[in-house]
Order: sequence, then C-alpha cells, then structure tokens
Amino acid sequence: MKKFQVLFFLSPVFLICFACNTKPAASGDTFGTGVSHPESAVAVSDVMHKLETNDSVKVVMKAKVNGVCQAKGCWMNLVDATTPTDQKFMVKFKDYAFFMPKDIAGREVLVEGTAYKELTPVSELRHYAEDAGKSEEEIAKITEPVTELKFMASGVVIL
Repeated sequence: MKKFQVLFFLSPVFLICFACNTKPAASGDTFGTGVSHPESAVAVSDVMHKLETNDSVKVVMKAKVNGVCQAKGCWMNLVDATTPTDQKFMVKFKDYAFFMPKDIAGREVLVEGTAYKELTPVSELRHYAEDAGKSEEEIAKITEPVTELKFMASGVVIL
C-alpha cells in the first residue's frame, strides 16, 4: 500500500517535468500542411494591396510574428517583415487543426492560405485581448467592432 501512495504522489511530479520539457521552435519547423511553394512568397504589403481590389486572395506570405495566443497558440498576428506598419493580419488555422508555439513573437514565418477582410465583433476582440494577456482596463476599452485583415492558414513554416 505504501508503494501505491508513493507512486500516486510522484506521478504528477513526473508528468509536470515532462510537460515542461518543451523545446523552442526551430527554423524549418512546419505546422499544418506546410508551404507548397515557398519560392512564391510575397510580402504583407503586397497582400494588403491585392485585398484593395479582391475579397480574398490565396497566397503564400512571408511575415514577422507580432503576437501569439498565450493561452494555447490558437492564433497569431503577422506584420510586414521589412516595412514597419500598424497594419497586421490576424491568423487562424484551418479547421483548428494545429497551433503555434507561444514563444515565436519576433520570428519570421511563411504562411500559406487565404487572406481576407472581416468585421470582428467586440466580444471576439475582447477574447483575443484576454488571450494576449491584456489588462482588464485595456479589455474594457474595446467598445466597437473593427474591420480586420485576416488570414486562414493551412500551413506555416518558421524561418
């Protein structure tokens, strides 16, 4: 009986040790279906320009990660890797099939999928702010829906 109690006590300790032993994201790490034609990647600014005359654009885009959902990596924000701008793409992952590492802010990625514009309701904006670790005061200031640049990614490669 004493062995069972010791095993019962130690099993959560081992589980925590193994769960915390995650390696940082490495260059070349692939998520989802990956990127079929990395050589065709275009800049964020090119995609924004295409969205001026199109409802959506299927594309491979090269961008810099500006933020990642800190709850589970279920979304990320991308900005232009070469030209500083306030414009960003909110990226979700097709069929919720994969998540991104939470420690890749500042890294460059290739994403393949569909870029589009969408009106995001206040409730969703507040949810994203909470996931990003914003304060209650910052979340309370979100009172209007926002038309955002979005991207539904089928695959991602970390550069």
